[in-house]
Amino acid sequence: MKTTVTAAEAKTHFSRLLRHVEAGETIAISKRDETVAFLIPRARLEALVETMEILGNAEAMRAIRQHEAGRLSFHPLSLPDEDEG
Repeated sequence: MKTTVTAAEAKTHFSRLLRHVEAGETIAISKRDETVAFLIPRARLEALVETMEILGNAEAMRAIRQHEAGRLSFHPLSLPDEDEG
């Protein structure tokens, strides 16, 4: 759920808004009926940054497209057993 508040409301109720963001909500802040900023949960922002990094990586995008087209196969990795190490 996205909530929109005015800049004045955000200033007055910042602590309360932060609690909502900590609970996973995104808050839009508007000024003169135009959204000018967002308060976004940290995990959501980190996920967005990671997605942008993947989208900006030509090799990663090529692998994703090959997988989507069925031209890429995966092989299981054998990890050493912790008890054997």
